[in-house]
Amino acid sequence: MSGQEDDKSCGFSLDTEFLKSQKGRILIAELILSFVVFICFAAYASSYLAAPLVEFIITIIFFIIISSRYHLRLTGLNWPCTDFLRCISAAVIILVVSVVAAARGAGDGAAITAALFGFLLVCVFCYDAFTIYKSETAGNSTETRDAE
Repeated sequence: MSGQEDDKSCGFSLDTEFLKSQKGRILIAELILSFVVFICFAAYASSYLAAPLVEFIITIIFFIIISSRYHLRLTGLNWPCTDFLRCISAAVIILVVSVVAAARGAGDGAAITAALFGFLLVCVFCYDAFTIYKSETAGNSTETRDAE
């Protein structure tokens, strides 16, 4: 019996409960919006493709790591802090690219669409960062009260 249990713990499977959770839905929204922003920037100008593509790839890596619970095996990283920094850096990068696209392509419909979806993606990244910060500070304040 224990040999079969060890085999299951080493395999790769997605946690369906995580996919239904708030964090799972936020990551799925980030993936979808990153892809939409990438497609919109591809229709507008190829010079802006790198930022949404990189954010899409980084988000899909985080999605796979967290949904497969592999982050529980990799204890060398502070995952909430890493995820928080991912969200903040992505929000800043996408915000800058969206502002530049909106300013340069004022009359172009593809540029305006790309900028609007970019701003929406920035809001989702900021909301994700806020929820991470809120959950981490709530956990720390409980630990502080318990220590006193």
